[in-house]
Amino acid sequence: MPRHAAADRAPYPPGSLVRQRGRLSLGPLLALLVLASGLLLAWWLVSQPPRVERRAPVEAPPPLVDVVTVHQRAAAPSLHGFGRVQAEREAHLSSRVAGQLLEYFPNTLPGMVVEAGSPLARLDDTDLQLSLREAEAALAQALAQLAMERGEQQRAQSEYQSFGRDLPADRRALVLREPQLRIAEAEVERATTTRDRARLDLERTTLIAPWRGMVQSRLLGAGSEVSSGTELLHLVDVSRFWVRVSLPGEAMGWLDAATGDAPGSQVTISSRSWPAGQERRGELIAILPTLEENGLQAQLLVAVDDPLGLEQGSPALRLGDVARLAFTSRPREGLFMLPAAALRPGDEVWVLDDEDRLRRRSVLVLHRGDERVLVEEGLEEGQRIVTSQLGQPREGMRLRARIADSERPAGTDGGHDA
Repeated sequence: MPRHAAADRAPYPPGSLVRQRGRLSLGPLLALLVLASGLLLAWWLVSQPPRVERRAPVEAPPPLVDVVTVHQRAAAPSLHGFGRVQAEREAHLSSRVAGQLLEYFPNTLPGMVVEAGSPLARLDDTDLQLSLREAEAALAQALAQLAMERGEQQRAQSEYQSFGRDLPADRRALVLREPQLRIAEAEVERATTTRDRARLDLERTTLIAPWRGMVQSRLLGAGSEVSSGTELLHLVDVSRFWVRVSLPGEAMGWLDAATGDAPGSQVTISSRSWPAGQERRGELIAILPTLEENGLQAQLLVAVDDPLGLEQGSPALRLGDVARLAFTSRPREGLFMLPAAALRPGDEVWVLDDEDRLRRRSVLVLHRGDERVLVEEGLEEGQRIVTSQLGQPREGMRLRARIADSERPAGTDGGHDA
């Protein structure tokens, strides 16, 4: 084989094998070094405890509450109640004679107002006219008998005088026909009474309104046969209505009147059926002696003149309507007026002291209203009362007062809103 062929079969030049082996051993060494470094770093991270930076706790701000400033002054509660309207005077007009109901007069319609003395209905009067004529004839006959007897008495008087003797009183009365004269006079009186009764019955065939009122209803129709006492009409007096209202017994001491007695004080009346803002005036006329059965409350009677507004054009107060009545109450000195929300269970209030801390105070409540309460004892002038609700109120807890409300004294919107 030639020499240059052997030279061609030699794969690498001399010394190249040593260099290739050194390059291959460096890579695994580096990989092992990196893996060891990672394991060492992981062990160090795991072995180190977590470090939490402790900070001072942030204090929560005190709760924000609404407060009112109380002042001692004259105050009175707002006394109101609801009552049902009823008629002061009503009547079921009856026939006082028997007969057939012929007709009602045109003004006798339900809902119409009739004046006192106006005719309402008319009955058949034929039989009563005959009775009147008969009574008048009997009276004429009795008068004739009386005239004849007086003539006989004059004749007897002449004979007695011509006799010339005095008789005892009893015999003289017989001779002078005095008993016969008294009988004749009595017959005239009886006939006169019968005539007057027949005339009165004839007048009663026309039913007359006893006073000014409104026809509530007709109870019978024309053509009905009626007897004495049969009801024909239901009439209601329109000059005045009553409203019966109930109030708690404690309210009686607050009622105001110029005379010093409760009856006579003015009452403001309103109804849901009236336009907004419409009111009527009434007068407290009586405090009834019996209590209401359900709530054992005092019952009062209020009178309203011209209830249907026929003369003054005021809103009509209908029978059976439920009206709201506001009474005039007498103020008392030295009271604190608070919103109802400021009173806590057990007659307690929350006072905000000068350091804006909550303090509990027991109070003596004189009147409890829907919106306001009147306190007589337990508070001081200028104290701030908390009206807001708190989830967990604690004695001495710090609060923040709402400035807008803390400057407005309690009860400045009126002395009668309690």
